[in-house]
Amino acid sequence: MTDAPQATERPAFQLKSTTVSLMALELAYFDDDSFEAALREKIRQAPGFFRDIPVIVSLDHYEGLSSELDFFKLLGICRRHNIHVIGVRGGNDDQRRLARHAALAILPGNSRQDRDPSPEVTPEPVPEAAAPTPAGPAPARVISQPVRSGQQIVAPEGDLIILAPVQAGAEVLAAGNIHVYGPLRGRALAGVHGLESARVFCQSLEAELVSIAGHYKISEDLQESGWKTAVQVQLRDDLLVVTPLERS
Repeated sequence: MTDAPQATERPAFQLKSTTVSLMALELAYFDDDSFEAALREKIRQAPGFFRDIPVIVSLDHYEGLSSELDFFKLLGICRRHNIHVIGVRGGNDDQRRLARHAALAILPGNSRQDRDPSPEVTPEPVPEAAAPTPAGPAPARVISQPVRSGQQIVAPEGDLIILAPVQAGAEVLAAGNIHVYGPLRGRALAGVHGLESARVFCQSLEAELVSIAGHYKISEDLQESGWKTAVQVQLRDDLLVVTPLERS
């Protein structure tokens, strides 16, 4: 009597690409006392938003000494406040080495040197006749159904147009602008790749959070202007400005 054939075993895991929104903590210098005091103040303004949030530490504008950069202390402070640092962006070789010792992931920075490791090499000029035709704008992603709590809708290259409400607890992200033809009650993050000219348009501003190129306002701040009215949100001098659509 032979044994029955074994069913094909499923793999333990699969690797798939995904897009998630991450908050960047831009560090100018590190002193554990002043860092924790500033962190407490941010959390006081929006305690629900910061609970169990994943963040990356950006060193693109770090001006302190590398010897003062104690990632173990920084991680400890963040963990005490239920904030999870998962990686470091930018920085020099010494700073990235310190991050690796703290078991943090290393992400490329925004500086030219990080984007091009050999900037001193001058590329050969491209003949004008061989120059590629400029690509047109990325097509917008259009969503016709309501975006429900727990859903995340992403337009990774262009605008995101939603012809229905965005419910509380939902999240919508776009490389370009976000248009919501209905109430915006969840989170809206435009210009997620750093496009500072991106805007958020909605028929009724009731959002938990609005962000443009990493600059954000939470519900408590948004209620001070344009709440539950048709507005646009744009970035001016590193500040989010809410204006009625009728005046734009």
